[in-house]
Amino acid sequence: MDSRYSSRKYRIEREVLDEQGLEELAQRKPYADTQPSVISQLKDSMRCTVPKLKHGVLSTFPVLYWLPKYSVWDYGMPDLISGISVGIMHLPQGMAYALLASLPPVFGLYTSLYPALIYFFFGTSRHISIGTFAVLSIMVGSVTERLAPDIDFLKLNGTNVTTEVDVAARDSYRVQVAAATTLLGGLIQVVLGLVKFGFVGTYLSEPLVRAYTTAAAVHAVVAQLKYIFGVSPARFNGPLSLVYTLKDVCRLLPQTHLPTLVVSVVSMVLLIAAKELNSFLSPRLPVPIPVELITIMASTLTSNYGHLNRNYTIPVVGEIPSGLRSPIVPDVGIFSEIIGDAFALALVAYAISISLGKTFALKHGYKVDNNQELVALGLSNTVGGFFQCYAVCASMSRSLIQESTGGKTQMAGIASAIIVLVTILKLGPLFQELPKAVLASIVFVNLKGMFKQYSDIVFLWRSNKTDLVLWLVTWVSTLLLNLDLGLAAAIMFALLTVIFRTQRPTYSVLGNVEGSELYVDIETHKEAREIPGITIFRSSATVYFANAELYLEAVKEKSGLDINKMIFYKKRQEAKEKRRQKREERQEKRQAKRENPADQTPVFSVEKEAKCWRDTSVARKGTENDEENWTDRENGTVFVKPTTPDGQCRWEYLKGGDPDSTSLGWMSEQMDGDALGSSSDDTLSRDLERISLGSLGKWTWDIHSIILDLSTANFIDTVAIKTMKNIFQDFSEINIDIYLAGCQASVVQQLELGHFFSESITKRHLFASVHDAVLYCLHHRGYESSIDMDSNTKL
Repeated sequence: MDSRYSSRKYRIEREVLDEQGLEELAQRKPYADTQPSVISQLKDSMRCTVPKLKHGVLSTFPVLYWLPKYSVWDYGMPDLISGISVGIMHLPQGMAYALLASLPPVFGLYTSLYPALIYFFFGTSRHISIGTFAVLSIMVGSVTERLAPDIDFLKLNGTNVTTEVDVAARDSYRVQVAAATTLLGGLIQVVLGLVKFGFVGTYLSEPLVRAYTTAAAVHAVVAQLKYIFGVSPARFNGPLSLVYTLKDVCRLLPQTHLPTLVVSVVSMVLLIAAKELNSFLSPRLPVPIPVELITIMASTLTSNYGHLNRNYTIPVVGEIPSGLRSPIVPDVGIFSEIIGDAFALALVAYAISISLGKTFALKHGYKVDNNQELVALGLSNTVGGFFQCYAVCASMSRSLIQESTGGKTQMAGIASAIIVLVTILKLGPLFQELPKAVLASIVFVNLKGMFKQYSDIVFLWRSNKTDLVLWLVTWVSTLLLNLDLGLAAAIMFALLTVIFRTQRPTYSVLGNVEGSELYVDIETHKEAREIPGITIFRSSATVYFANAELYLEAVKEKSGLDINKMIFYKKRQEAKEKRRQKREERQEKRQAKRENPADQTPVFSVEKEAKCWRDTSVARKGTENDEENWTDRENGTVFVKPTTPDGQCRWEYLKGGDPDSTSLGWMSEQMDGDALGSSSDDTLSRDLERISLGSLGKWTWDIHSIILDLSTANFIDTVAIKTMKNIFQDFSEINIDIYLAGCQASVVQQLELGHFFSESITKRHLFASVHDAVLYCLHHRGYESSIDMDSNTKL
């Protein structure tokens, strides 16, 4: 024991608490709560009370919580201005993103209307704008074009098949596919929300979502190239479809329709310039300039009076029916073909919406319910599916406008829906001459923010390499495997990174910070000092089946004990001892028949000869100090006394030692079973080859206790429980005590269910904290040390 510790005396000002002591303390409390039975809990859950009913209604319909308190004077005008601004943005984005979904533009307007009304009643965020979004639009477009390709709708000219596509029939079926996909995705979201599965969005980390949306932006750009250049590339599906489509577009570039390209370039230049001007003037403007709406109106007027479609064959939007459509049931027969796409839509839409909702909630000081948001988004998609809408989520650009223009509640969403409704009922036919190239240009320019996310690569390279790899894998898999398979591959890789991080945690040995009860890593905190005789071991991750074996090896490594070799040596020596005893018995019988038994080399054990040798030495020296210098060897020490030519006796010990001694002595690792007790001096000399005990690592006198800090563990499985049992069993073989510290209540319960405790491993081996375990170890081993709770007393 270190003299700095053994010479000090401390006092304990509180009881050392182990797990059993904590239970006994809780039982002594007269006010201790009793655990209700399962039947009582079931009765309480089924009992209907007025507070419970009120809470259930308000949680299902959050609008009933804030609408009665709504102040028209305080919130009315800001919500109206914000709603008009967002509604104006809905018009161009709705029509433009409908092209991404391979649907007629009017269905983008429907999508901007119905879901926003449903979210008003069920949503908990006050600032997000529900409607069309570029990423979801391109995901829906991949489904509609896969199930309704142009080749399936070629017109028949008599008995011959022409290359002309029946656009009306194709678009009608694509609307059914999009509505069915949206309905199924909405149902998935509702079910997940009702079973409290809102945490599923946490598996879509921010690097994953940003990489996915960045790759989806590339898909959106490639999908709009045909409108920009006025070409008609073939449609490809499945993995590498993006590469094949881009290759086909490049092949058709010599056939570019120049009037369409001119319209596209002019529109993009004007949009970029106007948006930059808008950003420059935004601090001085109460409401942003509706750049997209002005562009649509100007291009529509130019196309209408310039007859661009008739004179230059520039494709235009075409007929936009006015009025609302009656709800119809989507085609549920194709659910089996779109289940994977619907699940991907449900996850991506929820991840984007909840991330935006939490951002605004944190900024403005209110709470967003994960599960209720999942239900609200699911109902918006489910109801929208019956009205021929396609999948929706929160839009980043529109949500920022709604928040920055002063929007306070979802009344702004109602105002924007009214703007869209008026357009559908009265103003829709005015946009029939709008060139599709202008809508494609709007998509291009609006994707600029997503392309800025490539700067994440530089940031992640400097901050976190694992997140960088996740970002790159998500981006590459989404580009090459398409949006659905790419998302699945990204999620699987993200889970693998979690497993890798928990399987390869950081293992550390803790030391005490002088004058406190803190125990920190001695490698990173130089002021921390390891407690002599005690090793405190901690893993940065919970212990479970994936890292249980690594945990066991790390404990052995950090403790400095080659436990396998030491146990093997101990068992080997025990077997030799048994063989030696049998050999002694045989020798005694032979010696009785021999005339001169003194020629044999005597072999003794410590139990027979050590006391006599000590008494003789003390009598010869004649001093008490010499007697005190004798130290009994522990762990069944075996002594061998060979005969030497000069008559001197030299003792060698094979195991055991003085706890206070720094010398480890010598032992023989090479001895076979016949060496002990042999009468041959040559054989004995050869077998007693000296090997330092230091080659086996620390021996029992260097450490006497190991404390496993499990404060980082939030669960423990059966494999980990068996590993803990093995640790207790292995180290007890060499007389080292094992203790657990900092276990959470759930972990203790799992230990009980896993039959971890026994007669040899009791709850006295569990302590509330590392500090309590250290106190117990010091006193259990008989050291006169403790830790004062005063800050002036140091450990």
